[in-house]
Amino acid sequence: MIRIGVIGYGYWGPNLVRNFSQLNDCVVKTVADTRPGRLEALHKIYPSIAVTADYKTVLSDAEIDAVVIAVPVFLHFPVAKEALEKGKHVLIEKPMTTSVAQAEELIALAEKKRRTLMVDHTFVYTGVVQKIKSVIASGEIGDLNYFDSTRINLGLFQHDINVLWDLAPHDISILNFLTGEKPVSVSATGISHTGNGIENIAYLTLHYSNNFIAHFHCSWTSPVKIRKILIGGSRKMIVYDDVEPTEKIKIYDTGYSMRTDEDKHKLLVDYRTGDIYIPKTEQREALLGVAGDFVSAIRENRQTLAGGTAGLEVVRVLEAAGRSLREKGKEITL
Repeated sequence: MIRIGVIGYGYWGPNLVRNFSQLNDCVVKTVADTRPGRLEALHKIYPSIAVTADYKTVLSDAEIDAVVIAVPVFLHFPVAKEALEKGKHVLIEKPMTTSVAQAEELIALAEKKRRTLMVDHTFVYTGVVQKIKSVIASGEIGDLNYFDSTRINLGLFQHDINVLWDLAPHDISILNFLTGEKPVSVSATGISHTGNGIENIAYLTLHYSNNFIAHFHCSWTSPVKIRKILIGGSRKMIVYDDVEPTEKIKIYDTGYSMRTDEDKHKLLVDYRTGDIYIPKTEQREALLGVAGDFVSAIRENRQTLAGGTAGLEVVRVLEAAGRSLREKGKEITL
C-alpha cells in the first residue's frame, strides 16, 4: 500500500482525498491544514484519516510515501522541495511553480532522489481530451492550423496570481498534450479592474515555427461560464465544449481551399460544409485517473502522463506571458 499525505484541504483538497481514497492500492494517512474548521469537516467524513495543523508533521512521518500538495501557488515550490528532500514522492496542483527556475530545481531534485514528481494537469486524463488526441494523431483533421481557447466565468478572484496563472494552465497543458510542440514566442495583454495590479482579464497568444497559432482568452469577470476550445485542421475542425453535459466533442467536416483567378489576379476561397460527427468518449472522473497514474508510477517506477517536465513547459509559457504583460504585449522569445 502506498501511504499518502495531503497538504491543504481547501477548494481542491476534498476532491483529492476522495479520489485517492477510492484506490485499492493506496491509503490517505494524514491531511494537514491550518484551519481547524476544515479539519473538522474532513474528520466527519473520514474519521480514520489523521489530521494536523502542521504540514511538517506529514513530511516527517516515515510511514508516508508520497504527498499531495494543494496549497496556494506561492507555497508550491518550498513545500514540494522540502517533501522531496524528505524522500517523498510529490504531486503538485497546477501551476507547478511560480518560475521556470523553481520548476527546474524540483525536477533535478526529484531525479537526484529518484522520486516521482507529478503535476495535477487534470484535463489530460479526461476521456474527451484523450479522444481528441487520437483523432489528431490519426490524421483525420489534417495539419493543425490553430487552437483557440476561451475559459471565462465570474470569479474566483485569486490574491496571489493573475487570471492567466489561474486558468490558462488547463488549456496550455491540453495543447501541449495534443501537439507535443513547443512555441517559439509568447505575447500577452491584460488588465486589472481591482486596483491590486493582478490581471482579471487576459489574452495570450503562442507563436510556433510553422503556420500553427494558439490563442487563449481568460477572465474572472464574465457573466457566463464558457469552457470552449476550437481546433482547426486543414481537413476538419473540432469543437470541444466542456460545459456541455454529454456532447462535449463535435467534429466538423468543414474547411476551405484557396485558388487564384489568374485573369483577375485575385485570391479566391472555396468553402466546404459537410457533416458533423459526435464521437463517443469514455466517461470517467479525470482526477481518479490522476490519482491512479501517480500511485501506479510510484509502484512501477515509471514516468506519469503529466510529469515534472510537462509542468515546467506550462510554467515556461506563463513566465514569458508575465513578461509580455508587463511590457504591454511585447512578443517574448522562448
